[in-house]
Amino acid sequence: MVTKGMRIGKYELGRTLGEGNSAKVKFAKDTVSGESFAVKIIDKTRITRLNVSFQIKREIRTLKVLNHPNIVRLHEVLASKTKIYMVLECVTGGDLFDRIVSKGKLPETEGRKLFQQLIDGISYCHNKGVFHRDLKLENLLLDAKGHIKITDFGLSALPQHFREDGLLHTTCGSPNYVAPEVLANNGYNGAASDIWSCGVILYVILTGCLPFDDTNLAVLCRKIFKGDPPIPRWISPGAKTMIKRMLDPNPVTRITIVGIKTSDWFKQDYTPSNCNDEDDVTSIQEDIFEMKGSEEEKRPYSPTVINAFQLIGMSSFLDLSGFFEKEKVSERQIRFTSDRLVKDLLEKIEIIIKEMGFLVQKKHTKLKAIQEENIQKGQSGLSVTAEVFAISTSLNVVELIRNSHGDSFLYKQLCERLLNELGTTSQVQKLLT
Repeated sequence: MVTKGMRIGKYELGRTLGEGNSAKVKFAKDTVSGESFAVKIIDKTRITRLNVSFQIKREIRTLKVLNHPNIVRLHEVLASKTKIYMVLECVTGGDLFDRIVSKGKLPETEGRKLFQQLIDGISYCHNKGVFHRDLKLENLLLDAKGHIKITDFGLSALPQHFREDGLLHTTCGSPNYVAPEVLANNGYNGAASDIWSCGVILYVILTGCLPFDDTNLAVLCRKIFKGDPPIPRWISPGAKTMIKRMLDPNPVTRITIVGIKTSDWFKQDYTPSNCNDEDDVTSIQEDIFEMKGSEEEKRPYSPTVINAFQLIGMSSFLDLSGFFEKEKVSERQIRFTSDRLVKDLLEKIEIIIKEMGFLVQKKHTKLKAIQEENIQKGQSGLSVTAEVFAISTSLNVVELIRNSHGDSFLYKQLCERLLNELGTTSQVQKLLT
């Protein structure tokens, strides 16, 4: 166990700055130069047990080729029989997440300055063939001058990780920041997906809240696929346009780094970061893990750390209905899961709606059921929207929204029948009680 005052090479270790599942970060001082550093101490046994060795190797290999003022710098890597020591630039200002949580949204001028630094750093990465894939507020540190420092490249992709189609295929990232094409699982462009994440970050910087958020994963995914987050009125037209173009659900038409940098809004008070692109990293040892080849290279389709998206991908043999709401969202909104195919599900919903005397309007995966006003029975018209959201090939979510008051008994009957005939076998039958 590392204790205060212990020396690793020429570095004297001090207080603990942070700690995670497989590593801890300690403050360190170079006993020769007196410079301050942050040393990430990684336990080899623990990362082998957690099967995340390839992530550590990837982070080291990535940081070896990056030298930019807006990216946390890797200075040296040392190793013992049991531990790996990554000597990193010491960044003392905390992360951007804590900054927003404690002080709220930033003024547009200040927010744009941080955004410019973020884009400078990501542009540099992309030019080096590095795609971060986990950009979020927590991975943006602030130095003593308040400048952005991008960190945590454990999920980054290099050119050798692209498949023959020229796309990346690993579903990774943090739910609120991940691009829709990553969720679609059909391959994606690493640059475009990073730009989406930067768009989410810009939105949070200027509004103090996430553009896409929900405690229910299915609803969150639907919001991400739809795009078009609400833009507060205080956001300037230039910033609003930038956010909308970055959060374009279509990666083909989404704005590029070049487009961002040439926009009038971005160029206001812009001073490009000076890049010293000399590779001066020393003592990097490729055999520090005592492994032959990357675990990811051996098993490119087997995720090591299971996250929510990977669980969805496993749903052909895992019942995921427990991950989604099976209760009323409100008096006018109900959702449930179904294991039927989307096409069959829509056809069956239409049949049930028509059998119950509703008129039907269809648009893509959405159906609108309308029952006209019945003056003789003193009943006002009832309108219900049914929408199907595909989570995977074997799991869909059906959402019912009552658009008008109408016949509450008929609405309950409709919901009950749809749930009984279309819901998953594990669905709890207390939805309407």
